[in-house]
Amino acid sequence: MIKNIARVFSALSLALVPLLSAPAAQAAPAPEVTTLADAVGLVKVTEEDRTGYTRSSFKHWNSGDDAGDGCNTRNEVLLAEAVVAPTVEAGCKLSGGTWRSYYDGQEVTSAGALDIDHMVPLAEAWDSGASAWSASRREAYANDQGSAVSLVAVTARSNRQKSDQDPADWMPPSPEAQCRYVGEWVSTKLRWGLTADDRELEALKVYSEGPCEDTIVRHKPAA
Repeated sequence: MIKNIARVFSALSLALVPLLSAPAAQAAPAPEVTTLADAVGLVKVTEEDRTGYTRSSFKHWNSGDDAGDGCNTRNEVLLAEAVVAPTVEAGCKLSGGTWRSYYDGQEVTSAGALDIDHMVPLAEAWDSGASAWSASRREAYANDQGSAVSLVAVTARSNRQKSDQDPADWMPPSPEAQCRYVGEWVSTKLRWGLTADDRELEALKVYSEGPCEDTIVRHKPAA
């Protein structure tokens, strides 16, 4: 009887050893929080080069964050940003729903009238460092839902007006949107280690040292 009790105690002790000795799981790093001016100061400056760029270099839209939900990245973003949730039908077809396009302040009630904009356009990302990335990293960038600001649902018109321009050449037509936009642009550049050219940086400084000086930027490196 005593021997049996000893064996049970020994077995329990051995089972507990890995639990006691295993390192604690590391929490995900918290986003860095800083003023817009300080965040702009963290962006490295280089000349841009679009040599070799093609949109197909960035595979999108893929199966999204949840490969089992039947929705691609585009539709997952639409679902996440809906003000009034749409109905999800077979094949992740969305019907109904309401969105607010913050670039121009428009309310949209049809998913088909929206584009999913890459905050930093794919061509701009290529110019700013993505040309040296692997295909898998470019795909991760093009489908990034790890940050709420990387992809944004906006009216097709505003997205196409923006095209691949940086803030030196285009800003949202809604004045109320501009400080948010500059903050999210800089956040995305820092998240992915992308650079800026001289004109872009000067434009960012104009906003960060003027009307957007109170804007706060949150960013964390992409995996």
